[in-house]
Amino acid sequence: MLDRGWWCLVALSGALAVMGGAFAAHALQGQLPERLLAAFETGVRYQMWHTLAMLAVLAWRASRPLRGQHLVLCLWTAGVLLFSGSLYALALTGLRGLGMITPFGGVLMIAGWLALAVCVLRARPDAQSSESGMA
Repeated sequence: MLDRGWWCLVALSGALAVMGGAFAAHALQGQLPERLLAAFETGVRYQMWHTLAMLAVLAWRASRPLRGQHLVLCLWTAGVLLFSGSLYALALTGLRGLGMITPFGGVLMIAGWLALAVCVLRARPDAQSSESGMA
């Protein structure tokens, strides 16, 4: 299976996002100040959205591998680690300095979306989609 490691990483990310959401809803509710709970939940939300986006890119890559798809996956993975990871750490430790890392993760996520756009724009239409009028 092509991209087996990526598929496992994305599956793990999805599982961790669901566990993080459950942890926030059940264990952290009432234990953290509202702003820290909101930060944790933001981390979960961004992690899940990017996990779903990575699934879509992996499915696309399985049927039509293109230059740039790997970069998109790498940027989003690094973005999730820095953005969501720093928000989780900030919420659980209260160390405000960790919040300085979060924007770097956000920039990496945005860079991943822009890299996706470039990847799509650089792709040449394949013969099948041209024939069906979907080019």
